[in-house]
Amino acid sequence: MRTGYFYSLIFALLTGASIAAVAAPAVEPGAAAAPQAVAQPAQTQSTKVDLNGADAATLQRELAGIGKSKAEAIVAYREGNGPFSTVEELLEVKGIGKAILDRNRDRLEAN
Repeated sequence: MRTGYFYSLIFALLTGASIAAVAAPAVEPGAAAAPQAVAQPAQTQSTKVDLNGADAATLQRELAGIGKSKAEAIVAYREGNGPFSTVEELLEVKGIGKAILDRNRDRLEAN
């Protein structure tokens, strides 16, 4: 009885392994080593956002942590107080703190 059970188990194991080998997709030699092309966005990361020229939609889209209301507050501050002379002047806008400025400092410029 034990021998029959053992042989049945071995048969099931070998059958399952052969089915898996047949069902596995064929791999072409050298296909796995070929590098995959990665799509790059049209706009590069080195492009900076001008605080004095960008509209609210651009500020919202390009800056981390800046939503619609903060972007509109930046534009309103610029219209009320004149153009930004430095990037640090952004701290004067209500809702913009040091953490948001530090997170976006490399993306900003004041021309």
